[in-house]
Amino acid sequence: MASNVDEITINYEEDGVLLVKELDREILSKGSWTTIMFKYVQWEKAKEAYSEEKYTIRRYRKIKNDYIQQAKFNISSPEQARKIIEVLQKWIA
Repeated sequence: MASNVDEITINYEEDGVLLVKELDREILSKGSWTTIMFKYVQWEKAKEAYSEEKYTIRRYRKIKNDYIQQAKFNISSPEQARKIIEVLQKWIA
């Protein structure tokens, strides 16, 4: 667990293999509720290679000095990401 927002990561290792590899992240909001968007890849054992880039938005809540994940939304493909961008641009315009 992370006690500082800058320590939060989605890197996940099991049996010496980095199964989820964080490539980049942007902190969207800070505070007792923090929102972070991550760009990452996942290890695909069958292919013995990392997947295409994926994206996720995660919400964390600070409880007793530690940030605990409360919610997440995984963007399933670059096409879905483009559609989300289009809708947000339309709504914000």
